Amino acid sequence: MKLNCTHKIILFFMLLFAHMSQGQILESYLEQAEANNPEVQAFELRYTISKEKVNEVNTLPNTEISAGLFVSEPETRTGAQKARFSVKQMLPWFGSIAARKNYIASLSEVDFLDMVIIKRKLRLAVSQSYYRLYAIKKQQEVLGENIELLKTYEKLALTSLEVGNASAVDVLRLQIRQNELQAQKEVLVLDYVSEGNLFNNLMNREEALPIDLVDDLPVSNEGEKQIWDLQFHPELEKYDRLYESITQSEILNQKEAKPDLGFGLDYIPVAERNDMNFSDNGKDIIMPMVSLSIPVFNSKYKSKTIQNALRQEEISAQKSNQKNKLKTLLSNAVSFREASRIKYNIQEKNYRQAKDAEEILIKNYETGIINFNDVLDIQELGLKFQMNQIEAVKNYYSESSIINYLVLK
Repeated sequence: MKLNCTHKIILFFMLLFAHMSQGQILESYLEQAEANNPEVQAFELRYTISKEKVNEVNTLPNTEISAGLFVSEPETRTGAQKARFSVKQMLPWFGSIAARKNYIASLSEVDFLDMVIIKRKLRLAVSQSYYRLYAIKKQQEVLGENIELLKTYEKLALTSLEVGNASAVDVLRLQIRQNELQAQKEVLVLDYVSEGNLFNNLMNREEALPIDLVDDLPVSNEGEKQIWDLQFHPELEKYDRLYESITQSEILNQKEAKPDLGFGLDYIPVAERNDMNFSDNGKDIIMPMVSLSIPVFNSKYKSKTIQNALRQEEISAQKSNQKNKLKTLLSNAVSFREASRIKYNIQEKNYRQAKDAEEILIKNYETGIINFNDVLDIQELGLKFQMNQIEAVKNYYSESSIINYLVLK
């Protein structure tokens, strides 16, 4: 009993180490993909640009400076006006600049979430490609093992042929089966190259670079009962930020509907009169000015208010629709993963029984009684169970990747 407990502890730590190793290898690839993928880099640049736009709108309208020279100098009591110099600065309504900054900043948050979403989608694509590569590799190994098994059976058949317990047809059938498996293995080699190219392209690196894969991926024997929460998914949060950007747009719209204030100064140099002598003779004119720009015909602002309200209703409807889609996707992923777990366990049980049948056939060989049709049938069943089990592992982890895409914060 003591030894049994020790074995369980050792097995537990071996599985734990294998799972951690798998996670570290894949996580390393995911980090490389995020750092190197050109699509992610494009979205990062877009977000950087949108942040910089906040500085672009944090400014006042251009200062107007004008100068004019009187061709025909107007004569005034104090002298002839020689020229006119003006400077004018318009100021938006109080709080307009801050409202514009808030609006642009809210759009920047939308771009940030677009970047987060594309990174999540990249991680999903890399993960699923990784698991497809794992499945192809394991299927190649299984086919190789079965080819070697058939070679062993072929030797048994040749030996039985010599003593009259088998026919040449049995040998040929075994050889034909080997040829079929060898062809499948060669096709898988091409599939691995193709999938490897896809994986390396997602990583934005040379297609010929080797890919480090784990030896085994464990599948839980028991189903998981967990309540998943979608509220933190960036695709849904993006609609919240879009809604907020419309709110900020309406605040800005209300500010822009207010009058603009303008302050200026006119300077007119005046020439002295030679025919008279008085205190203000030749005194220059300085005239401060205040102006007000009133949007009297402001129907466009009223129309924009209506559009903003309708846009917010549209965004709310889009969010509800997208949430339903994500809930369906999550429900399907959880269901398909559970189905993959069940299939894995069934194939495991079937394969063990096929191996038991194989041992019986081998024992019958010792008595000189062996049916090579049964041998081929058992081999084909065993291979089928192994290939189905590998497919179940791939599907289990692919669906887990979808769940992670949907629920991880």
